[in-house]
Amino acid sequence: MKPIVAIVGRPNVGKSTLFNRIVGRKKAIVEDQPGVTRDRNYADIELGDKSFSLIDTGGFEPISRQRIFIQMKEQCQLAIEEADLIVFLMDGKDGLTPSDKEIASILRRKVKPLLYVVNKIDGPKHEEKVFEFYGVGAETIFSISALHNYGVDDLLTEVLKGLPPSDAEEVEEEITRIAVVGRPNVGKSSLINRILGYDRVIVNENPGTTRDAIDTVMEIGERRYLLIDTAGIRRKKKISLRLEKYSIVEALKSIDRCDVALHLIDSREGVTDQDTKIAGFIQEKGKGCVIVVNKWDLIEKNSDTAKEYTLQIRDELKFLPYAPILFTSCLTGKRVIATIQLVDQVAEEYGKRVSTSHLNDLIEESTKNVPLPSYGKRRVKIYYGTQVSVRPPTFVLFVNYPQRIHVTYQRYLINRIRESLGFKRTPIRLLLRKRGPSRGR
Repeated sequence: MKPIVAIVGRPNVGKSTLFNRIVGRKKAIVEDQPGVTRDRNYADIELGDKSFSLIDTGGFEPISRQRIFIQMKEQCQLAIEEADLIVFLMDGKDGLTPSDKEIASILRRKVKPLLYVVNKIDGPKHEEKVFEFYGVGAETIFSISALHNYGVDDLLTEVLKGLPPSDAEEVEEEITRIAVVGRPNVGKSSLINRILGYDRVIVNENPGTTRDAIDTVMEIGERRYLLIDTAGIRRKKKISLRLEKYSIVEALKSIDRCDVALHLIDSREGVTDQDTKIAGFIQEKGKGCVIVVNKWDLIEKNSDTAKEYTLQIRDELKFLPYAPILFTSCLTGKRVIATIQLVDQVAEEYGKRVSTSHLNDLIEESTKNVPLPSYGKRRVKIYYGTQVSVRPPTFVLFVNYPQRIHVTYQRYLINRIRESLGFKRTPIRLLLRKRGPSRGR
């Protein structure tokens, strides 16, 4: 699990601009008005030999002057709980505000690395604007301009110094790590209890009962599993249930650690925007996935109901075509054991290797059936391919003009690998590398 760095501050101080500057591309929407960031935005950052997950916090939508203050406190509380290091951003043009002081007071209550940063300081001649911000009680304040990249490198150096070591645990290769993820109150804890056969985690109808990720090792036959239960939104007195969207943070943490994610969906609600975000993380991280449609006992059914639901899910989650779908009820236990059977199938393909000769035979056959595009008067050629890693299965193709192989043709090759080499239930990575004919096979 990578350390998490959260950028925190009141509206319109430049959090998304700083996020984009660190990421190196415009991943977050930036507009000159408060409340634009409607959800947390995430990126995996690698600097030197260190890596961390960066969170651009947002999510509060000012409705009235009275609401802003409450929402800021909730936002800061969430950041305190989830982050390993907090970057507290203030606005050098606005000066120190009462809201800044209140946020600083909240952040100081927890013993976590905290960096005080004043944004919109466009150069040395504006440094005098920083002095009043020592009123928040900080010993050191970093002055930056996220827009013009002034002082950002110095800030990142300090961020790297303050990062805790990665807490990624050493897990035996023969154990399958399963993350149970989903929105609050979709039945994550109930599913784990059904699988284990006893109440390992608290089950409650109120969303957010699970307060922390809980790991449980279990054995079924000769197979060993590590079950990772994920917390929904913490139900604490300072945090309203309106902010349940932040359950994504816990899902992100657990997805990072797993081999296969059990993505629970409430059959009564179908695929929500939040479900799509969580599924997107699974796909981006290259993890195996089983889509578990829970509370199936509460749905009025006919002979076509399951088929119709499957079509809807496939339409909503087009980017997870490889993920098997299972309809179950954690309340009655119906088909719960089938989740583990599907996990085994996914995990086997997730860690599978194929020989270079079989792969290249398939590539040769595939390019004959559907010829590669031409590059002017030149032919685009795939000289050879090889599997370079597993979890997920990753293949590298050495070609003369990688940029000329369109994503649709890459998708065609991926589908051929799935169908012909036994990777139907796992994500696949396909990488193209430039190489001349003299170095081919």
